[in-house]
Amino acid sequence: MSKIIYTHTDEAPLLATYSFLPIVSAYAAKAGVDVETRDISLAGRIIAQFPERLTDEQRQPDALAELGEMAHDPSANIIKLPNISASLPQLKAAIAELQGLGYDLPDFPESVGTDAEKDARERYGRVMGSAVNPVLRQGNSDRRAPASVKNYAKAHPHRMGAWTPESKTNVATMGHDDFFSNEKSAVMEADDTLRIEHVAADGTVTVLKESLPVLAGEVVDATFIDGAALDTFLLESIERAKAEGVLFSVHLKATMMKVSDPIIFGHVVRAFFKPVFEKYGQDLAAAGLSANDGLGGIFAGLESLPNGAEIRAAFDAALADGPKMAMVNSDKGITNLHVPSDVIVDASMPAMIRIGGHMWGPDGEEADTLAVIPDSSYAGVYQTVIDDCRANGALDPATMGSVPNVGLMAQAAEEYGSHDKTFEIAADGTVRIVNGAGDVVMEHAVRVGDVWRACQTKDAPIRDWIKLAVTRARASKTPAVFWLNSRRAHDANLIKKIEQYLPEHDTEGLEILIMDPAEATAYSLARIRQGLDTISVTGNVLRDYNTDLFPILEVGTSAKMLSIVPLMNGGGLFETGAGGSAPKHVQQLVEEDYLRWDSLGEFFALAASFEHLASSEGNARAQVLADTLDRATGTFLGEDRSPGRKLGTIDNRGSHFYLALYWAQELATQSDDVELAATFKPLAESLVAGEEAIVAELLEVQGKPADIGGYYRPDEAKVNAVMRPSRTFNEALASL
Repeated sequence: MSKIIYTHTDEAPLLATYSFLPIVSAYAAKAGVDVETRDISLAGRIIAQFPERLTDEQRQPDALAELGEMAHDPSANIIKLPNISASLPQLKAAIAELQGLGYDLPDFPESVGTDAEKDARERYGRVMGSAVNPVLRQGNSDRRAPASVKNYAKAHPHRMGAWTPESKTNVATMGHDDFFSNEKSAVMEADDTLRIEHVAADGTVTVLKESLPVLAGEVVDATFIDGAALDTFLLESIERAKAEGVLFSVHLKATMMKVSDPIIFGHVVRAFFKPVFEKYGQDLAAAGLSANDGLGGIFAGLESLPNGAEIRAAFDAALADGPKMAMVNSDKGITNLHVPSDVIVDASMPAMIRIGGHMWGPDGEEADTLAVIPDSSYAGVYQTVIDDCRANGALDPATMGSVPNVGLMAQAAEEYGSHDKTFEIAADGTVRIVNGAGDVVMEHAVRVGDVWRACQTKDAPIRDWIKLAVTRARASKTPAVFWLNSRRAHDANLIKKIEQYLPEHDTEGLEILIMDPAEATAYSLARIRQGLDTISVTGNVLRDYNTDLFPILEVGTSAKMLSIVPLMNGGGLFETGAGGSAPKHVQQLVEEDYLRWDSLGEFFALAASFEHLASSEGNARAQVLADTLDRATGTFLGEDRSPGRKLGTIDNRGSHFYLALYWAQELATQSDDVELAATFKPLAESLVAGEEAIVAELLEVQGKPADIGGYYRPDEAKVNAVMRPSRTFNEALASL
């Protein structure tokens, strides 16, 4: 029997799974396809780390490790939904919830003194940030807007905010003393084991990472951001925002860059509230309140301090005295600096650009913004888009072209694999990478407070990435542009590898270019405005950024992308879009039993998964499921069955019903498999007949609070009841 692994993840995608997976399992079974689940949720990953502390009933296997092994199997077929890339506040909240449910888990140790604290910190470190994707992504990324989504966006263009030449929105970035300018890169000549060490001014050597295995041809990079220069830049940016009368905002990725970006976020909080930290910094530190966790964590902890009200008043005064702050939720007073994971650059910047270069101010109104992106590696991409919109006006979804992406990400390529090689410098000196023979590969002079990191990119993924770029360029007859800056050390080495490996492929008649990211952005925008497509071939971080930036502008969301990862050993990983895990949607469900999450990305991933089964295992019925699901999704879009925006319209559960209806109708009328058509004909008829009753049952539950029994570890029975409220639909599906 063919097999698909469906991942059990977090937040809105998890809730939607309880509604959609019964449909998938029922339909797939008729094609001889078994659908299994694996729990890679944040809570599940935490539980798997501490089996010796838990009861037999509480223990669960390390599903992520299992899937990591499976990703190397040629028969792998994995559908991966968005999961929480946990920031420290999210991790602590999940631990607390599990402890409240009776799980004997240790608190996250704020400092490491004992062996037990060191062990707990190490185990929790395995589930923080981008813990899932590097394990599963044993292949490179092919992301694009399906034709049905693109056509729908052209026929029903989403709202775009107006841009004017007078817009004062801009990006502020360092341009010196940052990760970009300090980067060094080397290509390994042979297999080796490297060591990272810090040499203090007095000659004391501290090993930061004892063993870093590398392979021949592997690209190894190291760089750092100067802490003092960062502070100066931030103070200047705060003054600039105030002088220009624009909102101040910072855009980082504390979820994926789980070591470096929370530290940088803390620098921003301390800079914005410099007088407060100068006066009360010791009080806050003594109470374990860290700027790295954001204002939300600090404010919550002030209640227990004897001078907490005084400190809070100082924060409020500094907030009033500084530039107006961009808000996450102006109604609730949640600023851009409340939670490090609230404002994620690849989602926040496209959203700002889409609504005319605006973010929301404390008065609840839109306003021009200074977007602070400290490291200059990719900041120029966003500044180029802003400049283009300021000069030419907003892009038009009804006519604009597309920018699909081929992304280098296999085997934890580039910066997203840097977590275990990132360090906040504790003493002036030198950080160096030493090879097995004791020779220094590269080194940097550093000072206290600098953030140093190394990353690596193996040769095999680079070769596969180049091959995939050529394959996509030929299949779509579209120019492919490698977004690489020859002035950046890492990119310069990748350019050399492209020059070495590209001639191995037939590129006759193809247009394959290499441009620095800002230039590539301008080139792609010029083509977009002519209605033309351009493939962006990028590294791992720009893969993430571009697959939010362009889809949000083109089709209104990144959650509707077709996201395929052809695994290097022959299997398939099918991701359900780049839409994050939508915590606000969970909040709305709990408050009023309405889930706005759109599962469209899952429909595309599932069709691609069935198609892969058909080609890899010769399962003809899987191909029928793929073809009929694709047509059903087209009908779904044409009939506008995505979740509505307000109570009284269908939500995620209603959209699943209509997908099931259209899919059953397609299966019932297809001619490739008469027996399968006969199987689905009664279901299609019963769903049509029951449509009015089913919709009424789905709408009836709206408007009241919903009890799901937990946020990070919801109760299965309660979620099932909430997400499957239509008895008529459930009975029809069971009859299959």
